[in-house]
Amino acid sequence: MTTDAGEPTLTIDELAARAGVTVRTVRFYGTKGLLPPPVIGPRRVGHYGREHLARLELIEEMQHQGMTLAAIERHLRQLPADLGPHDLAIQRAVVASWAPDTVETVSRAELERRAGRRLAGEDVDRLAAMNVVTQDGESFRVDCGLLRLAVRLLDVPLSQETILAARTVLTDHARAAAHELSDLLREAVAERDTRDVKSLSAHMHPLVVQALLTTFQRSLKEELRQWLDGAADRETPSGGTAAPEAGSRGTPSG
Repeated sequence: MTTDAGEPTLTIDELAARAGVTVRTVRFYGTKGLLPPPVIGPRRVGHYGREHLARLELIEEMQHQGMTLAAIERHLRQLPADLGPHDLAIQRAVVASWAPDTVETVSRAELERRAGRRLAGEDVDRLAAMNVVTQDGESFRVDCGLLRLAVRLLDVPLSQETILAARTVLTDHARAAAHELSDLLREAVAERDTRDVKSLSAHMHPLVVQALLTTFQRSLKEELRQWLDGAADRETPSGGTAAPEAGSRGTPSG
């Protein structure tokens, strides 16, 4: 089954597997109103879309950060009801940014559980190349903050070299932005009491992270739109009009 936009849907078992949770957990979140109800298809089978998966991953991230169910409910109520998967992913990234850097040593079975999928030897090698997983005998040292992102990159149709080059670009620019913002804030609070500075820092951190993520996401979407429109214009015969294909033109969703 697919959505009106032609995107494949997931059964509850597939949704749970993709998110790395149990079917019981998905149903529990549904009864609490944290997940929208599925679309009921033939044979009364519920079907879930990308929004359900993105919202479920956001809930799981908040749970991982130690938020109570009541706090998660309050947070989700403040979000627009029609928030798309890309914006939900930004929300999840903001929540994840609150977590301290954590590296844990886990078994192969635990690594796969946290990844939410089975990992072939090639998958583990790619995670190792991204500096997310390091094999230590029969165990694995895992950067928990980056694991889910790295696992998603396993399915991206890009070469390992391209992914690593992109990571370098992001890291270099992020460090430069963090350095400049740190200098700016340091000058702004130079005359403040130490306790005020710590309080301001605690409040500013999630705000700055969300601002950076939102700004970058909008900038990247604009770059992609210009790229796709330019490519479509180059493919249009001179003096003619290209027949649009579903999903091939327009603003990227999200």
